[in-house]
Amino acid sequence: MKAKADWVETAKKNAALEAVKLVEDGFVVGLGSGSTAAYAIEEIGKKMRRESLHILAIPTSYQAFGLAVRHKIPATTLEEHPTLDLTIDGADQIDSQLNLIKGMGGALAREKTVASASKKLAIIADENKKVKTLGENNHPVPIEVLPFATAFVLRRIGESGGRPVLRDGKGKVGPVVTDNGNVIIDAVFGLLHRPEKLEHELRSIPGVVETGLFIGMADIVYVGRRSGVEKLVGKPDSGLSKR
Repeated sequence: MKAKADWVETAKKNAALEAVKLVEDGFVVGLGSGSTAAYAIEEIGKKMRRESLHILAIPTSYQAFGLAVRHKIPATTLEEHPTLDLTIDGADQIDSQLNLIKGMGGALAREKTVASASKKLAIIADENKKVKTLGENNHPVPIEVLPFATAFVLRRIGESGGRPVLRDGKGKVGPVVTDNGNVIIDAVFGLLHRPEKLEHELRSIPGVVETGLFIGMADIVYVGRRSGVEKLVGKPDSGLSKR
């Protein structure tokens, strides 16, 4: 078990190291949340000091903000910089079309907002996150929901064939509360052969703030393996977002 954990952490770090090579002087960079993105944040801080770069960051969570402060990366806001040069973030599942499930860390709404505002979205992950079809192994789709609408959204998802569960907190009583003051519903839908259709259906439910389905958003994915890093490109590198 420890050997597996060791190679997974090494794979995640190696993927992050490759993605950080995209960071250039003067960039405004979105900082994703989670354990894999944490490696990228650490490396960006090192690169800034090593190469005397001037970088501004927009963190997607309090966790990412805290890491940016720790590694001396100046933070800014979308109000000041509504267009970002690059976002580096992790993913929970990545399919063959580079569609993603994200949000197991609870930061999906901010992550999607920052990614959508970026010219390029680079995803970093270990090879365990690659799947043929999203939803494999009964992986849930995280959904951020207004607390007021929780019962209604749970019912609507259940009526549509999903298996929704309100995410409980760990180390606290009650549900997980996001940085936006909302709750998270994790819903299992089985294999998602048409994830874009599910995204549309979920977003049409009143009370749903955002979903963890990132469809057609990734420009480049770095997959850390037991040996080396695999680079996957979603489209020709035009410097423009497909969003």
